[in-house]
Amino acid sequence: MRLQHTPRDATTMVECAVVYPLVFILVLGLVVGGLGIFRYQETASLAREAARWASVHGDMYAKEVGVTTPTAADIYNTVILPRAVGMDTTQLNYSITWDTGTNPYHAVIVNGDIVPINNVVTVRVSYRWIPEYFLGGLTLSSTSVMPMSY
Repeated sequence: MRLQHTPRDATTMVECAVVYPLVFILVLGLVVGGLGIFRYQETASLAREAARWASVHGDMYAKEVGVTTPTAADIYNTVILPRAVGMDTTQLNYSITWDTGTNPYHAVIVNGDIVPINNVVTVRVSYRWIPEYFLGGLTLSSTSVMPMSY
């Protein structure tokens, strides 16, 4: 018994013409989205590292070691700029503030006593990301607040 085979010339070409552009757009979207997540994670890491460094290199550290207290520019040049790998540093903005408010940020227990920590450092890093020079642009920002530890 023979099966009847009807010729379907060019059906593969038509199917490919419909499917391939959709697959290409999907893969391109995944790659650009992955790059965006990477840039956001890098921005958040910059804020965390700068806040951590600033929290342990405060006034008490400077007095004890005999150096000047670091400024926002010092923190940018020491921490943020060297770690901004693969980022366009002209699109990178930052702000660093020290708060010596009266409301305790949190408390720690030292020798059985509760000691409130009032001084905190806040680091805000924002990055203007232009996704591979199409699709407009996004501003990715991250804020990190840490108590002064030194």
